[in-house]
Amino acid sequence: MVTRGVSLPWFVILTAAVVLTLTGCQRDTSDLEQYIDDVMARPGGDIEPMPTVEPHEPFLYPGHERSPFDSTVIARPLPAEPVGIPGEVDVDFDRPREPLESFPLDSLRMVGSLEQEGVRYALVRTPDRTIQSVTAGNHMGQNFGRITEITPRSIRLVEVVPDAFGGYMERENSIALTE
Repeated sequence: MVTRGVSLPWFVILTAAVVLTLTGCQRDTSDLEQYIDDVMARPGGDIEPMPTVEPHEPFLYPGHERSPFDSTVIARPLPAEPVGIPGEVDVDFDRPREPLESFPLDSLRMVGSLEQEGVRYALVRTPDRTIQSVTAGNHMGQNFGRITEITPRSIRLVEVVPDAFGGYMERENSIALTE
């Protein structure tokens, strides 16, 4: 006799697999049911009443009759001209920029130094993980920083920064060796 569809041995194997799968899904939950019964059997507790809030009593400070929101006090007129003398440092804006001048100074790291034919070089790692070599006289940082000295442990430079009076002033800075 020829049958169509699933043969008898495959049908028995498939049925046994389904029965084993379904029996494997059953779990013994008696411990969970016992815990729920224990929790439900506990006596209920009293809820504490809400605390009473006493009304705030405002205090008036003597001698402070002026409103803190008075706009005449907040917006004082600025002086016509800045008080002080602008710095006299000249900045060469037409000078070609060096590669390390496109990065903020605090993002550059000194990773080493070397000396070759009497000239000391510093190795500087940029934020994009490249290493550049610099020597005294090179520029780095976004404030026109010019390297003045390289020691085995640091790079010293002079930056040109705006002052509060419309001019520029020089400021010393350094980058220490990152270990």
